Amino acid sequence: QVQLVESGGGLVQAGGSLILSCVASGPTFGSYAMAWFRQAPGKEREFVAVIRWNGGITSYADSVKGRFTISRDNAKNTVYLQMNRVKPEDTAVYYCAGSTLYTRAKSVPTVDYWGQGTQVTVSS
Repeated sequence: QVQLVESGGGLVQAGGSLILSCVASGPTFGSYAMAWFRQAPGKEREFVAVIRWNGGITSYADSVKGRFTISRDNAKNTVYLQMNRVKPEDTAVYYCAGSTLYTRAKSVPTVDYWGQGTQVTVSS
């Protein structure tokens, strides 16, 4: 069983930056693909970014491409989401997710593990 705990959310002005962290428990973190999703009020949870187990492959939603960067440190069991040039439409609860396969980590129905979420609010 893998447990995921996010941190780093908060209030930030449009155009600013924020970094989210997700610490995973368990010895198998290094073998999991990890991802970030977000859910805005009244909307469905959506994919943001994913990173392969060794960090060699990443993928992003078009809405964040060029502004957000996903990375991981397997020695620290941690995955990060660097958010730059944030916009009010980035306001959402951000969830860390993990899956045994890279392709499974990109889709809500096939994610194996979820964190509890951290709120990000971008003011205009």
